[in-house]
Amino acid sequence: MTTSDTADLQSRLQRTVEAVGASGLDGLLVSPGPDLRYLTGYDAIPLERLTCLVVPASGPVRIVVPALEVAAAMASPIADLGVEVVSWQETQDPYVLTGSLLPGAQRVAVDDHMWAVKVLALRDAMPTALQSPAGPVLQELRMRKSAVEVDSLLRAGEAIDAVHAQVAGFLRTGRTEREVGADIADAILAAGHERVDFVIVASGPNGASPHHELSDRILQAGDTVVVDIGGTMPDGYCSDSTRMYSLGEPPSAVRAEFEALREAQALAVAAVRPGVSCESIDAVARDHLATAGLAEFFIHRTGHGIGLETHEEPYIIEGNSRLLEPGMAFSIEPGVYRAGSHGARIEDIVVCTEDGFVTCNNRPHGLVVVE
Repeated sequence: MTTSDTADLQSRLQRTVEAVGASGLDGLLVSPGPDLRYLTGYDAIPLERLTCLVVPASGPVRIVVPALEVAAAMASPIADLGVEVVSWQETQDPYVLTGSLLPGAQRVAVDDHMWAVKVLALRDAMPTALQSPAGPVLQELRMRKSAVEVDSLLRAGEAIDAVHAQVAGFLRTGRTEREVGADIADAILAAGHERVDFVIVASGPNGASPHHELSDRILQAGDTVVVDIGGTMPDGYCSDSTRMYSLGEPPSAVRAEFEALREAQALAVAAVRPGVSCESIDAVARDHLATAGLAEFFIHRTGHGIGLETHEEPYIIEGNSRLLEPGMAFSIEPGVYRAGSHGARIEDIVVCTEDGFVTCNNRPHGLVVVE
């Protein structure tokens, strides 16, 4: 871990302590998952045994870990952050121990991914403390990416772009979606990802299902193919990008729809800058598709935030009046879906900057025709 990474984590912890106090909470309880990794860099294994970061409104930040996980915790960035490790033995009650670190607490927030059995056990161990979700506190911090995080997203985007550069070579008539998906999954790992999160290869009529699962459908001449892929890099940051392919030149009507979609996506990306609302970005894409007579076929939001999770705040959707700020990272991915016929989607990850935007994905946006 570099000095800048350590400083970034220290800043996150400090801002979280301040946010806990400002929210009127007595403390924040964070179990293994993206929130714990965001705050400490510790990618703890989610076990039935309790691991829990305790962030008080005032006082030291500590982490409760099983004795057999102390070595793993100390091998993580926690060792450089000054976070005290409080271990517990197999015969101890870790929930009572955790509660003792927030004596007299009246209001505590638990992370949004905490297992229900652990939430309930903490409630029993802290009967005077009213529980609430930690999302409102942590989401506000996580959605504004630091320079270190933006660099991570740029690297993730470059890695998934390298995979899309190979996809045309995997697409051939006579192959199944599943066979193509297996090749793509191997390429995602070879490009530097630690984990494959999803591979969508939606051919022909399957393209009309935005979250289509790989199937044994055989690719046929004339198919358009939606390829939406993403993975997680070793530092925990995610990639996500969609491009369109066609096995031979598609019918002129399908080509026209695709060009309208490409224009809608480009216009929405170009509209990104500080002070613009999330819903207005959605409207740019949606209104352009409406002028092409395609509004009814755009059936989902324009985008989602991304970082340590593929889907997180902010969401680019009608009704979200939140104004964009520098550091906010999100997808822009309008689509057109004609049930029983075909579908299309183009997606880039975009980061709002001080004076505009930077794109994490930089592959060409045109329909790739595979002969």
